[in-house]
Amino acid sequence: MTLPDSESAFDPPFVVVEPAPQTAAFVFNAPHAGDVYPPAFLRSSLLQPAMLRRSEDAFVDRLFAGVVASGAPLMSARFPRAYLDLNREAYELDPRMFEGRLPAFANTRSMRVAGGLGTIPRVVADGHEIYRGRISVEAGLRRIDHLYKPYHRALRGLLDRTLDLFGHVVLIDCHSMPSSSLGRDQAEKADIVLGDRYGTSCAGLLVDLVEAALRNRGYTVIRNKPYAGGFITEHYGAPLAARHALQIEVNRALYMNERSLAPNAGFTRLAGDLLSTFTEVMGQVDADLVPRRIAAE
Repeated sequence: MTLPDSESAFDPPFVVVEPAPQTAAFVFNAPHAGDVYPPAFLRSSLLQPAMLRRSEDAFVDRLFAGVVASGAPLMSARFPRAYLDLNREAYELDPRMFEGRLPAFANTRSMRVAGGLGTIPRVVADGHEIYRGRISVEAGLRRIDHLYKPYHRALRGLLDRTLDLFGHVVLIDCHSMPSSSLGRDQAEKADIVLGDRYGTSCAGLLVDLVEAALRNRGYTVIRNKPYAGGFITEHYGAPLAARHALQIEVNRALYMNERSLAPNAGFTRLAGDLLSTFTEVMGQVDADLVPRRIAAE
């Protein structure tokens, strides 16, 4: 794929690391781990790179890299979430950001757009405005055509192939959360949040297996609060069609210094625990187990 000059820094725009052969009916995805910031984007921004990176799920692709050796592919974006958010509909766009008229089919009224966190974000995660001025509609649509759509085509292809191979597929959508996003109430604090769209995107059995494996390794796990799963989990999760999608949010304080954005001493342990967790879970889910248990539910 040939990218236009404005996106040439993202060549390739995403990476898929595959096992040989694929032995698990799982696909891992890190859509917010991208850390390539083009000079033109930085010049257009009011923010320093360190501020822009607050929206980034830094190092999440590295945290989950071990799953490839356990038989599952891992896909990750190279472009950052502040530039383009893959965990949105294709055209969740804020008309206040653009010079020119958006296409009539754009979703300009979603809650995410209202909060400045549409497909092309207006703000970083802590609410600071990204851009010095408006960007052209053409430039925005180019990002969607050359980055968003190819990414989702490739992800859909991985999921379809895995479904064909195993009769079911499990997408693990991998994210990180700032420790400050968790409530002060002790009951709301968590090391890991599992999001299954309140039971609609993934078989409950699978969530139970992941939660139990993480708790057995000493992690505090809660479900769906404050993160129930975004567009990817909702869009690709269809349990009755043997397609399961589970979002996992990892507390950044477990593995990185949130000020310096550098891995800390906990990184190796967490990466090892995530690998052993999902190796265990992948070994418990076979081609017959998921459909049979769903039907029983």
